[in-house]
Amino acid sequence: MKCPFCGSAENKVIDSRISKDGKAIRRRRECLGCQKRFTTYEYVEDILPMVVKKDGRREPFDRTKIRNGVRTACEKRPISTEAIEKLVDDVEAACQEMQSEEIPSSVIGEKVMNELRALDGVAYVRFASVYRQFRDVAEFMSELNAFVNKGGK
Repeated sequence: MKCPFCGSAENKVIDSRISKDGKAIRRRRECLGCQKRFTTYEYVEDILPMVVKKDGRREPFDRTKIRNGVRTACEKRPISTEAIEKLVDDVEAACQEMQSEEIPSSVIGEKVMNELRALDGVAYVRFASVYRQFRDVAEFMSELNAFVNKGGK
């Protein structure tokens, strides 16, 4: 670990703690060259799959895209930021658990819809209407009726 002040690679760890969120190790270090102190964090490297889009393109998994889509669907709904973040975390964890190098975007979309269905019916219908790209009102009504008949809230 290079010192951010002098560039020396020689340092010692003074203190190690688990971060507040429990996802990293926080280390307080002291440079043996200039004696200045600095903090580093160690994280487990998440290996996320490549997402295979409907047109066959591949792109890296991006939780920001999921978060933005969910936020849009939940706009003006009584849903906390924490609930949205938990939903995004759950979707990301599900993708990691598949332990696959590639995952179809449709699998991610269905997982998001299932999570939204349980969280808020209006947000679910909003997301589904964009995700499923309904061609007409009949398709939209069919999805809405299926949701209501399954006991949607």
